[in-house]
Amino acid sequence: MITTSEVRSVIERGEVVENYRDDPRGESCLILGHGESRRPIHIVCAPREDYLAIITAYLPDEDEWTDNFTVRKNP
Repeated sequence: MITTSEVRSVIERGEVVENYRDDPRGESCLILGHGESRRPIHIVCAPREDYLAIITAYLPDEDEWTDNFTVRKNP
């Protein structure tokens, strides 16, 4: 479970690790931050004119990421 306070903290203090400028839904990005107990959290969001759309929030799998969850591993 990811709490709303964790989502807010990641958005406010996190680091953009990927930009999706060509996303068919509109430009979006992946933000890495940390939640309770310093666990890593990824949030995909998209800035809109009047709001920030939160697309998804998840706990990244260490088998899929390197460099402290900032770089995807090659398949």
